[in-house]
Amino acid sequence: MRIILILAIGLTACNDDFLNTVPKTTVAEDAAYSTPSKLLAQINNLYGQLQSATFYGGRFIVFNEQRGDEFGQNDGNAATGSAVWNQNVASTNEFINNVWGAAYTAINASNVLISKLNGTTIISEAEAKAYMAEAKFVRALSYLALVQTYAKPYNLDKNSLGVPLRLTPITAEGNNDLARSTVGQVYSQIIKDLDEAETDLPASYETALLNTSRAKKSTAIALKTRVYLHQNEFRKVATEAAKLLSANGLQYTAGSLTHRLEANIATVFGGSYTGVEAIFSIPFANTTTETPASQSALAFNYLGQPIIPLATAGIGANAALNTAADARAGLIGTNAARQRVLRKFAIITAPFRDYVPVIRYAEVLLNYAEAAAQINDLATATNLLKAVRNRANPNYVFADVDFNTKEALLSTIITERRIELLGEGFRLPDLQRRLQILPAKTGSIGTAPLVLPTASNYIWPIPSGEISVNKLMIGN
Repeated sequence: MRIILILAIGLTACNDDFLNTVPKTTVAEDAAYSTPSKLLAQINNLYGQLQSATFYGGRFIVFNEQRGDEFGQNDGNAATGSAVWNQNVASTNEFINNVWGAAYTAINASNVLISKLNGTTIISEAEAKAYMAEAKFVRALSYLALVQTYAKPYNLDKNSLGVPLRLTPITAEGNNDLARSTVGQVYSQIIKDLDEAETDLPASYETALLNTSRAKKSTAIALKTRVYLHQNEFRKVATEAAKLLSANGLQYTAGSLTHRLEANIATVFGGSYTGVEAIFSIPFANTTTETPASQSALAFNYLGQPIIPLATAGIGANAALNTAADARAGLIGTNAARQRVLRKFAIITAPFRDYVPVIRYAEVLLNYAEAAAQINDLATATNLLKAVRNRANPNYVFADVDFNTKEALLSTIITERRIELLGEGFRLPDLQRRLQILPAKTGSIGTAPLVLPTASNYIWPIPSGEISVNKLMIGN
């Protein structure tokens, strides 16, 4: 299959449910960028690419959890990702090709839009810059997914081969050949895109839904804290995260926009999805065109089927998730087969329309906490850790042994991260950025072996489809 070419030239406008644009349609290229409303439709298209069922619409999140150690595997069918869970995928695997294709589709749509907006007179220069900034955010998020999935971790070898760095649009056949940039070069481009996006993005939009579903300044800043954490650039994590905290506490305000922890974590996953904690989410509207594919939906995989129940040896066994005193325990349930399951995404009757949280304020605080501990600002790290834990359990008091040394504090923060972000796609990249083994695990279909950071299957192989159409591509 052709992975990059022609998958999305940027001419398809997505449904108007969260951006108020035109209905889904395919138009000629010369007309697709001819009016302000059509340009807005192309912005909608960018987020529609992220919404793909094989990307941030569901499957990419599930894969990052299947490869980690928090979940078992019920189903040995290849269509459910059993080979992903078993750490036994090949370059010809459909999932390997689909994630790559979805990410580059989003990147190409971003590149097309940026090229069309350069010098445009259809909208104002300021509005064009804001739209290009949204495209740069989408491109940065997509490249982060690619470089973390198909290349060695930055902290293992930043000079190793990463992925092709495509910054110009492909609008016709015959332009596939491009060599792989280094991991370090890809990360540099991600940061460049996010820095430029932060400058030109609006501080906020006119509705809570748009603030949740479109990139704004805080969205670019928050993603930078994640990227820098993956590079062990801890002082830069702290610098960026501090932008999202006020002098009076753990809150960010810009115009009508406010970010802070919800008073109750159940609110984050309770069906409104557009509250103060949501920095960026993938929305699904109440229409047939905005419904995720059932087998890719988070609710289906975690709860409805479930394909991946919680592993008995994973973080689900932690005391915090087994006491009524911690609100996060309410996001765990037990099914008829007596398996413990994740209930964060609890719309279990198809069609599944839970929003997918990509970035939320709790992550930013935990990113900052880890970075602060690494640079020996233990007081800040401890306060941020307590903020996350005490939101879920106001009466919880950490023992001195939990943070009486830097190493103990870091371990406690990592554990809190596993509890707080369970099922949101963080476990695999967190293991890989810290150069830890992918632990052995047990599920209903058997046992998956541990994977060392030096092993070839620590990352996914370059897809066969890309190798077949890109003569300058070589595998891992």
